[in-house]
Amino acid sequence: QVQLVESGGGLVPAGGSLRLSCAASGRTVSSGAMGWFRQVPGKQRVLVAAIGSGEKTYYVDSVKGRFTISRDNAKNAVYLQMNSLKPEDTAVYYCAAGATLYTYNYWGQGTQVAVSS
Repeated sequence: QVQLVESGGGLVPAGGSLRLSCAASGRTVSSGAMGWFRQVPGKQRVLVAAIGSGEKTYYVDSVKGRFTISRDNAKNAVYLQMNSLKPEDTAVYYCAAGATLYTYNYWGQGTQVAVSS
């Protein structure tokens, strides 16, 4: 059974930083792809960053240059370093695992990120 557990969310002022962590079990983070999505109430869940085979990465335009996704195979964990946070980054962030950068079938429970202006 695959389980993904996120941590590291919280409330930060604009311009601040947070590092989200995703601990995986039942699956290795080095296989397939791992991604971070975010969702605000009333809107669809959006892929923010992903890392796949050969360390290929994807970032949505709005976070390029500010967010960095990485994984630690030894700890079987994935991280999202978020710098220069903006109020519009406020959302619930979900860790996901899947076969490719754009297809996911396992999800964590989410962690809330709130950025104050």
